[in-house]
Order: sequence, then structure tokens, then C-alpha cells
Amino acid sequence: MERQMKYKKLIASISVLCLIVCAANGQDIHFSQFMMDPLQQNPALAGADHDLEANLNYKNQWSSVAIPYKTIAASYDMRLSKPKSNGKGFWAGGINFYSDNSGDAQVGTTQVNLAAAYHVITGTMSQLGLGVMGGYAQRSINYSQLQWGNQYDGMQYNSSLPTGEPAGASNSISYIDGAAGVEWTYDNTSGGINVTDNHELKGNVGFSIYHFTQPNYSFYGDGEKLFMRYTFHADALISLPGSSLALVPGILYYKQGTANEEYLGTLVRIMLQQNSKYTGAFQGAAISFGGYYRNMDAVVADMLLEYANYAMGISYDFNTSNLTSASKGMGGLELSLRFVMPNPYFQGGSKAGNKSMF
Repeated sequence: MERQMKYKKLIASISVLCLIVCAANGQDIHFSQFMMDPLQQNPALAGADHDLEANLNYKNQWSSVAIPYKTIAASYDMRLSKPKSNGKGFWAGGINFYSDNSGDAQVGTTQVNLAAAYHVITGTMSQLGLGVMGGYAQRSINYSQLQWGNQYDGMQYNSSLPTGEPAGASNSISYIDGAAGVEWTYDNTSGGINVTDNHELKGNVGFSIYHFTQPNYSFYGDGEKLFMRYTFHADALISLPGSSLALVPGILYYKQGTANEEYLGTLVRIMLQQNSKYTGAFQGAAISFGGYYRNMDAVVADMLLEYANYAMGISYDFNTSNLTSASKGMGGLELSLRFVMPNPYFQGGSKAGNKSMF
């Protein structure tokens, strides 16, 4: 009986590992606070909302199932030229980095991308951006940390038995990657309104394609390609006149190979302190609470705290997928930081850079 239980535990562990690895192969990394990770959604978002924007992201998930999956990301983007008074637009650039380490096999992915975007002024409150991004990525794996079903000898696990996996597998691979996207931005406060002015209507809508080079992605050298990822995203900030409240809805859709991800929800933003318009003695501040639902995967509780040019977010994914029996509903903790400001390389900067949301 004890041996049967050990065997069942081994098979269960392998099954959970396979489910997670298959999901990882089907989809890219993703952050629940996707509005705090713009270049991972669309390279056209470089320079779309601020003169300068910097973001840090950290996610720790599946600690209740196996060794935690940890993802760290950082991005920086800025406008490279001033918006033209004749409406011709402006250039922007950015850099995006992430490192992901997954589970017992220590499957790691590290990638660095450079982005360039051009934004055409389409009206006094709107602009249309087109962006491209290219970069270098490396993946690695530690086979010594894995246990295979073929290594069960009928009574117990025996590491000396062959795994049954193909010979000649590589421990690491590298590839060149690319992405492109388009997005539309609307902002009725384009003259420069801070976070706490409660008559704002802002939003972004965009579509992007990642991995259009479809690089080789297999450790076995069998020609497996990384599927292209199609992304649709939209978010907004909608102030409720006559109150200190605003709604911050967001929607995200991924399609990568046979995998789909639908993610939607909203935050409710509460103004805590009005910015002093003339003396600058007080900085605007707001706090947002809300939730999102990732279809057949997770319910996400989210909070965002803003003060002047800074923002800090914290969220937690409560697992609702088929892994619930193993995860006990525990998904992952996520933290994010954001800093925005007028571009210091401009004479006086752009007032639009003072926006703290989007």
C-alpha cells in the first residue's frame, strides 16, 4: 500500500509538472497587472502615455504545487522627440527585459528587447502609434532535477533507469525574436492634468503580434517553433463627475497556438488627496481596488497606490483551473512599481508626462 501511494504521488507530481510545462510552452509569461507592463503587451505603447516611463514587475506563483515559478521584468520607454504642432507626430523608444524561472526543472527564459514607435497626432485628444520590437532570448533547463515515469521500476523510483527521453537534448538554446503592434490613445486631459483631477477620460486600444519570426524553441532540436502570439488589449480611466471615484476597466486577449487567454475586470479608484495647483505643497494621491477574471484559470484581487509620479501595485491570483486540487486555489503573488515624469531631455518637459495613470 505504501509503495502504491508513493507511485501515485510520483505520477501526480509528474502530471502536475506536465500540465504546467505544457501551459508554459503554449503561452508566454504574463502579468496580472498588465497595464504595469506595457512593452510586453504592445511595442507601440512605447511613449504612448508619458514622456518617460519605467516599470518593475515581480511574480511568484505555484508555490503550493512545486518549486515556485518566479518572473522578474523591467521596462523603460521615453519619447525621443516632441509632438509636432503641425500634427505630424513624434518618435519613441524603449527597452524591455524579463527573466523567468519555472519549477523543479529550472526551465529558465531570459530575454532583452529594444522597441521603436512612431505616434501620429490624429486629433487634439488622440494619437495613433505603430511600434516594432526585436531582441535576443535564451532558454535553459536542468534535466537532473526531473523524475520520469520510465524510472519507476514497479516498486519505487530508480534514478539509474533510463528516462526514455530522446538522446542529444540540449541544456540551452538561444534565438532572435521580434514583435510589432498598433495602438490608439485617447486623453481628454492632454493639456496636463494630474492623477487626482476628477474629470478624466483616457484610454488605450491596441493589437500586436509577437514572435513573428517563429524561432526554434525545442531543446531536442526537432524543429519545434515558438508560436506567434496575437494580443488585443484595451484599458481606460473613466472619472465619475461629482465624486472622488473613477473606474479603471481593462481587457486583455492572447492567442498563441492552441492556447487562448481572456482576461477582464476593473479597478475602482478613490482620490485621497488633491494636488495643489499653484504652490505644489501637496502631491496628488489615489488608491484603487478591484478584481479581474482570467477565463478558466484565476480570479485576481488587485490594489494600486499612486502618489505623484509613483505607483505601486500588488495583486494575487486565486487559481480556479483544473490545477485547483493540487494548488488548493493558491496561484501567485505579484508586485509592480512604476515611475513616470516629463522627459528631462526636453526644455521644461511635456505636461502630458505628469499623468500617473496610463
